Amino acid sequence: MKKYPEQLVFGLDIGTRSIVGTVGYLEKDKFIVLAQRSKEHETRAMMDGQIHDIKKVSETIAEVKEELEEVLGVECREVCIAAAGRVLRTVTTSVEQEFLAEKEVTEEDVYALASMGVEKAYAEFMKTNDMEMKFYCVGYSVIRYYMNNYPIGNLEGHKAKVIGADMIATFLPDDVVDGLYKAVELAGLRVANLTLEPIAAIQVAIPEMYRMLNIALVDVGAGTSDISITKDGSIIAYGMIPTAGDSLTELIARHCLVDFTTAEMIKRSAGEKEIIEYNDIMGITQTISTKEVLEIVEPVIKDMTKQVADKIRELNGDKSVSAVFVVGGGGKIPTYTEFLAEELGIAAQRVAVRGEEVMQKIEFCEEDVVKDSLLVTPVGICMSFYEQSNSFIFATFNEERIKLYDNSKLAVVDAAMQAGFPNDGLFPKRGKEISYTVNGTTRLARGQLGEAAQIFVNGKEADIHTKIFANDCIQVTESTAGEAARLELRQIPEFSSELTIWVNEKQILLPAYASVNGTLQSGFYEVCDGDEVQILNYYTVGQIVEFMDVLLDPDMNIYVNNKVADKDTKVYENFTVVWTMEELRMQDAGETIIEAVSDDDYYFDEEDDTDNVDTDNVETEKAETEKTETEKSEVETEESVQPRSELTGPISILVNGRQIVMTGKKQFIFVDIFDYIDIDLSKPQGSGIVTNLNGRPAQYMEQLHGGDVIEVYWRK
Repeated sequence: MKKYPEQLVFGLDIGTRSIVGTVGYLEKDKFIVLAQRSKEHETRAMMDGQIHDIKKVSETIAEVKEELEEVLGVECREVCIAAAGRVLRTVTTSVEQEFLAEKEVTEEDVYALASMGVEKAYAEFMKTNDMEMKFYCVGYSVIRYYMNNYPIGNLEGHKAKVIGADMIATFLPDDVVDGLYKAVELAGLRVANLTLEPIAAIQVAIPEMYRMLNIALVDVGAGTSDISITKDGSIIAYGMIPTAGDSLTELIARHCLVDFTTAEMIKRSAGEKEIIEYNDIMGITQTISTKEVLEIVEPVIKDMTKQVADKIRELNGDKSVSAVFVVGGGGKIPTYTEFLAEELGIAAQRVAVRGEEVMQKIEFCEEDVVKDSLLVTPVGICMSFYEQSNSFIFATFNEERIKLYDNSKLAVVDAAMQAGFPNDGLFPKRGKEISYTVNGTTRLARGQLGEAAQIFVNGKEADIHTKIFANDCIQVTESTAGEAARLELRQIPEFSSELTIWVNEKQILLPAYASVNGTLQSGFYEVCDGDEVQILNYYTVGQIVEFMDVLLDPDMNIYVNNKVADKDTKVYENFTVVWTMEELRMQDAGETIIEAVSDDDYYFDEEDDTDNVDTDNVETEKAETEKTETEKSEVETEESVQPRSELTGPISILVNGRQIVMTGKKQFIFVDIFDYIDIDLSKPQGSGIVTNLNGRPAQYMEQLHGGDVIEVYWRK
């Protein structure tokens, strides 16, 4: 290889009638063809562009390969090929890639964009594929690039935040592609690049300078006529009809009573000779004029050109093109271009066979090479190697041989998808989940994750992102499911472990409860699928009595937060409850208590507006209070709030930053402040109420003094 200045490219045009091998290299903008060899099939091993006898085709490929190796003195290991076939499908799609920040677009970015487009086109194609066969992408072309949503000719080197492209991708059935690959492999070669025949032909036949025009390229081979359309600087469509030169040859064979090879000779001679001599199957020498040959094949040529014209209009938006370039051997027969021009409704001179005219940048090193239309596609197959590198590789997935479209970024996950391995079999599965509601809102408790899939590539531990290459051996053991979800009530965020209240000046800690499907349950209850949970942030007085296991006299008075209550009254966090035989003077529902102050107990100095207390009277009241306390302790069996005495002095305190004067009692306890502040304890506005006295949590029954600072608010 060192005697050649650049990397050599080996291309094979595996046609219906012959196989043409070309070896060359690209030097600047010119392709140098070092050698070219061709060999016709000895049998009808291929028909309509599809291999029928893989072994025979492989043998012919091997012969062409050996001849080129002998001439060049190098070993050919990799080859570029092109596909054709009856069932060709195309998809037009758009793709876009946004970067995290504006950056300079690299060659790799452009290639990645094209790969994304191919993958998207394949996904779109599979949605509409109603045929019972598998298809593969065999080629693509970019119609138009976009930079920051504006059209541009070439993205590379520009700075952009968003790049995009409109693309055409072409697809052929699995058996067409498989046959080509198998024949090449049997000949000792590996496919370096696979393209479509019209894509290859257009590389040579319609240079970029002509693609601004609305031109059609028709590659008339032996089994298929491949079509491509250019417009506004891009290739906008591909198509194919399964009729070409062989249909003419078969008609001549029947008319002249000759074998296929002799009929092919007669067809090729038409137009070159006036009279053509041949031997029929009886061994009798016969002659036929070119005029007679053309009369015989005229109906078939007209039918063929009508199909081509119809397909061109279909691909070109139901209208004709400005001109048509014809390449390939089948289009060389006289009258073909005339009939095609007539079918398209354009001038005859605008439909022409192209050969040497479009091969100005193709240089042949061998002598006596005629630059005609037969060489366009073989050279184009080599040149396609530089335009795009797309091929297929084979790998083994769980003992099954699979074929993958090679975008140079293949990973285990791609092989798994191609093999039909279940997607959830690659990732850890969760155990059964639990669906339930909390206060009417749906919640979901997920099961535990199981073990991830065990993946090995060529015997080495791997993961789904491990890159794979041709002939890799991949083993995947399906992932497992984890344990089912388990959830106890106490694990629900809204569930509090305890509720703190005050009963007759004693702190009581109540275990929190929740209602599940209408039944009270503790925090250790295990939630089931479909459960309806109501979180309870209160107890009723009756539930408190039951929890404390006490018996209340039916005549006992019940108070909650200094208000008259009953056993159905709800008690929330930090609420105070009093039950007693005494009838305390507290605020009843809807009642405001304002007790009078005796002038004998207090007098006011209007000058300094300061309260002055009659100390002698205070001492008397203190003794009376002590006497009352002693008597009460002797008759009461359970703790109660201190009974009220006669109405005496006011005190001044600060509540939530506001000065309040409390009057009507000799002594004031903390709960008395609820008579003076605007807070509705019957309608909770948070998870609990905060009560602070002089910067610390208050006791509801503790005595207040003038100058105390109090805070009362709902905890959010």
